[in-house]
Amino acid sequence: MKDLVKKLVESYGPAGDEGPVRQMIEEEIKELADEVRVDALGNLIARKKGNGKGKKVMLAAHMDEIGIIVTSIDDKGFLRFAPVGGWSPPTLLGKRVIFANGTSGVIHTEHLDDIKELKVTKLFIDIGASDKATASENVGIGDMAVFYGPLFDMGERWVAKAMDDRIGCVVLIETLRQLGACDHDVYFVFTVQEEVGLRGARTAAYGVDPEIGIACDVTRVGDTPKSHIMEVSLGGGAAIKVKDSSLICHPALRKHLVEIAKENKIPYQLEVLERGGTDAAAMQLSRAGIIAGVISVPCRYIHSPSEMVDAGDVKACVDLLVQSLKGSMVLQ
Repeated sequence: MKDLVKKLVESYGPAGDEGPVRQMIEEEIKELADEVRVDALGNLIARKKGNGKGKKVMLAAHMDEIGIIVTSIDDKGFLRFAPVGGWSPPTLLGKRVIFANGTSGVIHTEHLDDIKELKVTKLFIDIGASDKATASENVGIGDMAVFYGPLFDMGERWVAKAMDDRIGCVVLIETLRQLGACDHDVYFVFTVQEEVGLRGARTAAYGVDPEIGIACDVTRVGDTPKSHIMEVSLGGGAAIKVKDSSLICHPALRKHLVEIAKENKIPYQLEVLERGGTDAAAMQLSRAGIIAGVISVPCRYIHSPSEMVDAGDVKACVDLLVQSLKGSMVLQ
């Protein structure tokens, strides 16, 4: 599984330009699903047909990652930019970025008398150009870039950009690989543009029209020094969401997931996320509304170039999804 994680987190795919990572995922799943298609917005939808005795279930993980978009190029060839998705300026200083065409650069800041003055408008990207004309040969207004860096293998823990949410994509791929015959008609949806408003999940859920929707995304933890208090820890197992700022998970689905975890001795923890949301919110409100929930991978340093996950937690999420789909999913 680590090789798959490495392949996906190191690939390019900011919100709105997910093509390269979508192609990689499609190669991984095309022989595992009964149907594979790409919709008008760019969502990759793989269907594994059931035997007609179960539910129509949609699983969602988003392919897109946070990044930057070029807004202007000055006379000396330095690039100004705006966010694609959410990140904090201090996490970017000295970090490298790479554009779709392979052009790379480093982020730095104008001189500041006080670090409290650091804002997006003070940052620039240096791509090694000597003037505007040279820079413009490689990068144009509206071009996007993502953070650059390889997967850092720390043994049981992995660090990379784009764990949010390529690790969720890995969970869905591994679930599809392990599932086997199933009562349920399961749609594995790799969504676009989650980081800019859950857009792909909204259109995909409308098209699939599932009875049950489960998102797989990362969640914050409360286990680092003086962190915000939260009862989720790295290495504590799959996080079964109770609530975030975008939805309250369906209580019967949450209960079902907890029971499956207990029955199969899968390590789990309950998640109450005070800020943030996932594709489940878009699924929940699709059409006349559907039963929706979330299985989360605990992650340190979310929305930074160095997001950390635990391999055991990833396995627990896969096991929980597989075992949940093997059952009847009669929610009471």
